[in-house]
Amino acid sequence: MILRPKVRGFVCVTAHPVGCAAHVQEQIDYIRRLGPIKNGPKRVLVIGASTGYGLASRITAAFGSGAATFGVFYDRPSEEDRPATPGWYNTIGFERAAKNAGLHARSLNGDAFSDAIKQQTMELIQNEMGPVDLVVYSLASPRRVHPKTGVVHKSVLKPIGQLYTNKTVDTDLGIVSNITIEPATNEEIADTVAVMGGEDWEMWMQALQTAGLLAPGATSVAYSYIGPEVTWPIYRNGTIGAAKNDLERAARRIDALLKAHGYGRAFVSINKALVTQASSAIPVVPLYISLLYKIMKAQGTHEGCIEQIQRLFATQMYHGSALDFDEGGRVRLDDREMQPVVQRQIVDLWPQITTETLGELTDIQGYRAEFLKLFGFGLAGVDYEAQTDPHVTF
Repeated sequence: MILRPKVRGFVCVTAHPVGCAAHVQEQIDYIRRLGPIKNGPKRVLVIGASTGYGLASRITAAFGSGAATFGVFYDRPSEEDRPATPGWYNTIGFERAAKNAGLHARSLNGDAFSDAIKQQTMELIQNEMGPVDLVVYSLASPRRVHPKTGVVHKSVLKPIGQLYTNKTVDTDLGIVSNITIEPATNEEIADTVAVMGGEDWEMWMQALQTAGLLAPGATSVAYSYIGPEVTWPIYRNGTIGAAKNDLERAARRIDALLKAHGYGRAFVSINKALVTQASSAIPVVPLYISLLYKIMKAQGTHEGCIEQIQRLFATQMYHGSALDFDEGGRVRLDDREMQPVVQRQIVDLWPQITTETLGELTDIQGYRAEFLKLFGFGLAGVDYEAQTDPHVTF
């Protein structure tokens, strides 16, 4: 069939297997151009490995450090007449490239929140890789079935304590409008923390430690975001922020666990705002990202997922470098985004953005292009008019 993007709201319901593989290869080529990351990790577990920062972490570890990698992800497989979700194609593309390069790569598709997937992962790592020296936690999910209670928790994107009104954009139609969001209930806050907080990260690290699958000096990192004041009511001070605070709590607990058993450390990396499947769903944020892209591209400081993670590995975690923490014990990869000169422009331009000025003041076209690339569309060298078999398997 001929596969074309079909966008519904903040998601594209189709994905292109050849395009997704090309997108993965584009990131691999970037890592190879920058050369090896000295003293990088050698056996890596990535939880949430199929898209965004998780995928970039896996690519950087494998092609920057020659690491054997194990990726846990949860994507819908392809069928004879139905495309998979993009993470399925990304993972196949990664595995093929890794194996062609002589690198060990193994993946497991399933619910990373479940005890069953944790147990399968432990067994496969034990049999095929041995103890890991880096664990990347990069899960993004709208719901979680708690493995101990069976309760289904669903996350919400809401402010806490009061109504929130601000501008947002329909990225497909290019219409800027105001949106008002009701504050979350206490139950919604608790559910969002249960899904997006740090409890599951703790469970993974405890299970790995108990199973003896952490190598000497093992490190773990999870990714988060703070952002500017314009997004705080819906992000940092909202339900997501409550979950991210819990992630930082978990980092401190896991760090203590690792140090108590003679391993390395655990920390949270605060990363830059980027077009991801997760960020596309948050009101206000896509409009902010479109404006941010315009400013940072003009400055020459723009980075995508792969550039951010390569910089984390090469200038903070490895290559003879040392972690540089802020006052909250976090590594800050959002330093270029949060430069005063950038944020002053955000503040100055934000009131001027309307449907009519959107194309002039923001990089909405760049946002759309990056969004479609997540699903394998718009990649150079891919014939999108060709008949393509959507059914691709490992």
